[in-house]
Amino acid sequence: MALLGWEAGLLFLTAAAIITFYSYTLFSHILDHYAMNGRRLLCFRDMAHNILGANWNHYFVGPLQILICFAEVVAGTLLAGQSMKAIYMMENPDGTAELYWFIIISGAFMLILSQMPSYHSLRHLNFLSLLLSLAYSALATAGSIHVGSSSSIAQGRHYSILGDTKNRIFGAFSAISVIACAYGNCVIPEIQATVAAPVKGKMFKGLCLCYTIIIITYFSVSISGYWAFGNRAHGIIFSNFILDSGRAMPKWFLVMSNFFLILQTFAVTVAYLQPTNQLLEKIFADVRKKQYSSRNVIPRVIGRSVVAIIATFIAAMLPFFRDIIGLIGAFGFLPLVFVMPIVMHVITFKPSKRGFAFWISMSIVVIFLAATLMGCIAAVREIVRDANTYMLFANV
Repeated sequence: MALLGWEAGLLFLTAAAIITFYSYTLFSHILDHYAMNGRRLLCFRDMAHNILGANWNHYFVGPLQILICFAEVVAGTLLAGQSMKAIYMMENPDGTAELYWFIIISGAFMLILSQMPSYHSLRHLNFLSLLLSLAYSALATAGSIHVGSSSSIAQGRHYSILGDTKNRIFGAFSAISVIACAYGNCVIPEIQATVAAPVKGKMFKGLCLCYTIIIITYFSVSISGYWAFGNRAHGIIFSNFILDSGRAMPKWFLVMSNFFLILQTFAVTVAYLQPTNQLLEKIFADVRKKQYSSRNVIPRVIGRSVVAIIATFIAAMLPFFRDIIGLIGAFGFLPLVFVMPIVMHVITFKPSKRGFAFWISMSIVVIFLAATLMGCIAAVREIVRDANTYMLFANV
């Protein structure tokens, strides 16, 4: 919001919600169609292989999905580490612990959680994630309203977009990429694969419930946060409550908020580990052996641990959270979430080219392919700028 302003920010928040809901509904229709015809597609790579062809799966969709999921693990490990450090600094203001220490601790928890065998095994963790999302969104909204109502904050609050014209343009595309990442979900097929047969209509009901919660949480936090802090708002909402003059909220509030955020980040991040885990096990597992035989358990533990360790190392080396999220959104979620479902739906159902829906869909494809290009340029530009400011393993 701080990079887009009120009008553009609310417009794209709303547009992204509508378009991603539309895209995920198309995904659900495609998966329902194949299931009713006796063939359930269990992952994004299966969809790409059957609809677009083997080459698209092997050289574009499959690698892009794995790259996005891995980048999400990096971002989640980094965010949890930053929240841990925030709690540490509140308890020990003169502490000298570096950020990368907390990222390593965060990575250790991720290494343990990464051993959970499947999406089905995450069902209780995902329910906890839902409750935590509602909890810390409520805390962030209430805190923003409380702080924003104080006269000292209100006097210094401005809603103008900072920077010259060039920086505003690149900042806008960077913000669009971050919003795309927030709404993005590249594991919808994997989630629908856990639905018991018959699958028809069940995923759509789940999407309706999901987007009800998303609209409540995303809009409340975005609007209240931007209203309270204006163009000085930080990318991580709870960072706004630490002012130059001290804490704007009680210590218990900030500790509890960051603790909820840490737990929710772990729950979300471990879900994005699953596509990579499935791919590794497809390569290294022996289907002739039992799932929990030493022949399959040992490679699984080693492979999942290596992925978590590499993600932790990258998060500690490049601790620029908003930049990483912007690059993930631009390079990954914009084409994979906003474009690919529409292309797959057109190929599967072959709607009439004279229909209004067809040209709306094609317009979305063209617009978001252009946004992908500009978003990638803006995200790389931000990373380069920050790389010139901060050293590797920076204590930010």
